[in-house]
Amino acid sequence: MGTLGKITRRTFLVAATAITGGVLFGTYKYKQALPNPLLDGDDALEPDFSSLNPYIKIDQEGVTVITPRAEMGQGIHSTLAMMVAEELDLDWKTIKTEHGPASNSYYVGIMLEALAGHQYDHGAMATRIRSLSHIPAKFLGLQITGGSQSTPDGFIKMRSAGASARLALTLAAAEEWGVKATTLKTEDGHVINPNNSEKLSYTALAVKAATIEVPSDPPLRDPSQWRYIGKSVPRIDIPAKTNGSAEFAIDVIKEGMLHATVKMSPRFGAGIKSSDVTKAETMPGVEKIIKIENNGVETGFAVIANNTWRAFKAADAIEVEWDTASYPADTAGIMKVYEDSFATEPNGSFDEKGDVELIFADAGDQIEAEYRVPHLAHSTMEPMSAVAQVKDGRADIWTGAQAPTSFRDLIMGVDGLEEDKVHIHTTYLGGGFGRRSESDFAVIAYKVATQTDGKPVKVTWSREEDMRHDFYRPAAIGRFKGVMGDKKPLALDVQIASPSIMLSMSKRAPFPAIGPDPLIAEGTAGQPDDIENVRIRTYAPELDIPVGFWRSVGASYNGFLHESFMDELASSKNIDPVAMRLEMFGKLAPPGNMVVEKVAEMAGWKGRKSANGGGRGFAYTLSFGAHTAQIIDVSMTDKGIKIDKVYCAVDVGVAIDPRNIEAQIQSGIIYGLTSAISGEITFEDGMVTQSNFHDYPAMLMYQVPEIEVAILENNPKISGVGEPGTPPSIPALANAVFAATGKRIRELPMNKHIDFV
Repeated sequence: MGTLGKITRRTFLVAATAITGGVLFGTYKYKQALPNPLLDGDDALEPDFSSLNPYIKIDQEGVTVITPRAEMGQGIHSTLAMMVAEELDLDWKTIKTEHGPASNSYYVGIMLEALAGHQYDHGAMATRIRSLSHIPAKFLGLQITGGSQSTPDGFIKMRSAGASARLALTLAAAEEWGVKATTLKTEDGHVINPNNSEKLSYTALAVKAATIEVPSDPPLRDPSQWRYIGKSVPRIDIPAKTNGSAEFAIDVIKEGMLHATVKMSPRFGAGIKSSDVTKAETMPGVEKIIKIENNGVETGFAVIANNTWRAFKAADAIEVEWDTASYPADTAGIMKVYEDSFATEPNGSFDEKGDVELIFADAGDQIEAEYRVPHLAHSTMEPMSAVAQVKDGRADIWTGAQAPTSFRDLIMGVDGLEEDKVHIHTTYLGGGFGRRSESDFAVIAYKVATQTDGKPVKVTWSREEDMRHDFYRPAAIGRFKGVMGDKKPLALDVQIASPSIMLSMSKRAPFPAIGPDPLIAEGTAGQPDDIENVRIRTYAPELDIPVGFWRSVGASYNGFLHESFMDELASSKNIDPVAMRLEMFGKLAPPGNMVVEKVAEMAGWKGRKSANGGGRGFAYTLSFGAHTAQIIDVSMTDKGIKIDKVYCAVDVGVAIDPRNIEAQIQSGIIYGLTSAISGEITFEDGMVTQSNFHDYPAMLMYQVPEIEVAILENNPKISGVGEPGTPPSIPALANAVFAATGKRIRELPMNKHIDFV
């Protein structure tokens, strides 16, 4: 058993002890209700409303669903509102949503489900562990939007909130009329007495209902009774985004507001060697220039002015010499550190079974390949921005926050503020992809606001500063070796070198990195591949280049590594890759079989060559609980490869809103294809080379192929969809290029090796 297995068992035992015996947390404390942040403390909303639980408020204007997950284009506010509306009997046309305050009460309850083991395991033990993992998660209290967790986390939670509120409102009406609650029904925001057709609105009943105690987990409706779930509804955020009234952080305006920007060290961790701000200080509109410290090192400047453009111009005028970096100066040197890590002890070992060495010793026909992927930036359309005000001992931050409680806690730590003195107001996010789970831009905004004498200040990063100071998707090198049997692989040996995201995060946030980082192997380990002999080892080279969560995290590169090699193995024996994958699954993952069979049916799969003489590539990845299979068709033109069509089948367990799921899968595919074709962050003289979309291009509209999505619901557990579309898109394209040209691409981005139209 590998190291991960040992760590997982120990972690599970600790969690199990906490859950069953209350040794760590105590059963009594666990059962205590968390406070309603809408009613308690300074985060309480305006007084003229009633709140029946942390997810629902009712005033004279109607019902507002409090959505504790950030809306960054993925439609989560509508998805969560649908769950509440389903049980509360609301008219969709009347529903409003608001983002909840930063509160531990909005914790993500499924964060520790990895304790249950592989995502495809739905046996009794794994299911039991998953059902209990929310208990320690409650005490962690992390309010996060990411990891495709929002929908599965809210599926029971939000419906229960709606059902509990409906029960309280029904009991209030029964008391008002002097009848039994069981004789009443609810419909479109009203409680109705069928005996006389009398009805009372929820707004009229809210005050009384708020005084009635009801279970927080009442019975939920059977799917046969669902009115909204499973259908597509108009998204709540679209009207505001269409008419321009939607408020992103970059749109926030406060009375008397100042404007600021940053000029940060272009070498990570390096400080200011010497500087001269004289010219910048005397430029029109400039109010103040301050130095920014990080861990006791002066790593940048903030320029405060009366508008953003003047702040930008003054930042450009600062004369500064920066210290050197502690890591190799260029990309080649950085990747040499990765290469050298293979000679060290593995950071972790995953999915070990059988005897890989014995099979390789006896097999003469072995396939070996090395794959490389670069660092990637998040490149959100809205650069990092935040408005901050520090006044009368209170800090208010208006920003797009994927992790508002982490933002709050880190800002508290700067000057020792109490929790009730830091308030995070989450706006719409102009793209997140994991970048806005990092708190650096919000903490800097707070630090700048401490220098403005109580005036609010908007801190806007230039695109160049944003691109060159990201928390990058780590680069990786994968070394694969395999032995093929008649129909499927007999043995698979994998070595992956990539920095640990968890270790990188532990240097900037209170998240201890303990043991091997499973994210390095995510998307290779844990796949439902019925191969008898497997060994996956990971290596974690340490560099002072910050890395972080990027859409689909480790699966974003391991999907490419793993599925490219699977295609190479199949090709070595002239085996159809779809047939090989179905043979590999065995009985491990029936939903996996079904998505592969479905995508083959959608594409009319008859092999690697398309009808027009082009190539077809197949790939499958299990990530974030969703089985996802894709086939990509490409054709050759006189200008290069053209991507003609993408077919995708995904199993989400329960499809809340099919149209939104389709949009999210398409989005993930486009994000993946963009990275596959042209995404690359490189280094020269210790500095990131890329600065904007001219040298870090996004896929253009005319390049986007037709994308056909089929949504299946065979998985025993609901999954999220924001990320699963990305991992298989990259290898499916690489495999299609091979089918069309005979050229095997083992290094990304692909435009280094082949032209695309």
